[in-house]
Amino acid sequence: MVKEFQPVTQKQKLLYNALDNKEIELVGVFGPSGTGKSFVVLLYGIKAVKEGKFNRLVVARPLVSLLQSRVYNSVELGSLFFELASSYLTDIVSGYVDEGTIRELSASGKLVFIDPSFLTGRTFDDSLVFLDDVQFLDPSILPEAIIRVGSNSKLVIAGDPVMQALAGNENNTAIIARELLLGEEKALVIDMGVEDIVRPGSKRGFKLALEAKLRRRPLTEDEQRVKSILLSHAPDAEVVSVVWLKDLKEKFGAKTAPDVLVIAKEDTLSRLIGKKGERINKAQEEAGVQIRGIELTNDLSEIVKAIHPVGWIRKHIVKVELAGAELEVHVNSEEYGAFVGKGGSYVRFLDEALKRMLGIGVRGRHAEPPRVEEKKKKRK
Repeated sequence: MVKEFQPVTQKQKLLYNALDNKEIELVGVFGPSGTGKSFVVLLYGIKAVKEGKFNRLVVARPLVSLLQSRVYNSVELGSLFFELASSYLTDIVSGYVDEGTIRELSASGKLVFIDPSFLTGRTFDDSLVFLDDVQFLDPSILPEAIIRVGSNSKLVIAGDPVMQALAGNENNTAIIARELLLGEEKALVIDMGVEDIVRPGSKRGFKLALEAKLRRRPLTEDEQRVKSILLSHAPDAEVVSVVWLKDLKEKFGAKTAPDVLVIAKEDTLSRLIGKKGERINKAQEEAGVQIRGIELTNDLSEIVKAIHPVGWIRKHIVKVELAGAELEVHVNSEEYGAFVGKGGSYVRFLDEALKRMLGIGVRGRHAEPPRVEEKKKKRK
């Protein structure tokens, strides 16, 4: 039994259509956990094999122990490797595909689990090949996976570059995979963002990952001094992190940006600010720097808006999306120059500031003009 499913977000629909498009041979889908990357690919793959669109669904993913920070291969684990790989698929498609169907497909060779460490010498014809969780793999596996895809086949690469960036890992294989596929012939890259997360636990997990990253940041002497002053005036404040920006202001000529950004836990900003701003004002006076406070949420656009040197630019930021491990800020075309700054100075300021905070870069993009239907709705 394979139960029909409907993609629930626009990005899931885009992914499903790419999988079903014979003209697309390489699909890269990247973004946070909980956006449905593996869910859509595996359900489509099983359905496509049952319908005869592909002879095999080949699933390759690493088995990772986060506790021990290591990747295991099939030599170390033996049959346990493939048992765990099978249970991963069963967990994801549970409710849509019964275990009997999975066992039947496995027994007939139409559903195959392989160890991505041992791709050399293999060829996958008439197959949908799914390389999942590439963020845990060595980058050398990427071209090897592409080489192994034979005739009448499609390769799908999925990964989460965001959490790897938040964890401070420099060897970001998901980002490398994304860059390899961008612009490649008959390839499509789909970036999923925070707004595409559909699993409730993943939304909370993403915010906690942001908070953990910020709390792990070792504070400089200046940042620690500002934090101490703040807490002396607001002892009940929940300060997640303090980020010194004064040096970046001077470097990029961002004169009207704050000297310091203070990030408070969600729903606690009033404790930091005070009823009429008296707490943060006293802290600013004592510290001798301009301090701006914000709450930490999953909406990363708030950080961009809080530190951009042009205060009114927030009205012209249409949306902020994750693109790999970068924030892509979509700005109304008529105000794009004000956002970017002279010689790109403001974007460079934002980029270095966000990398200092979270290890995530920033780039600007012209927002697409609203459609005719959207304009009519606004007039109404």
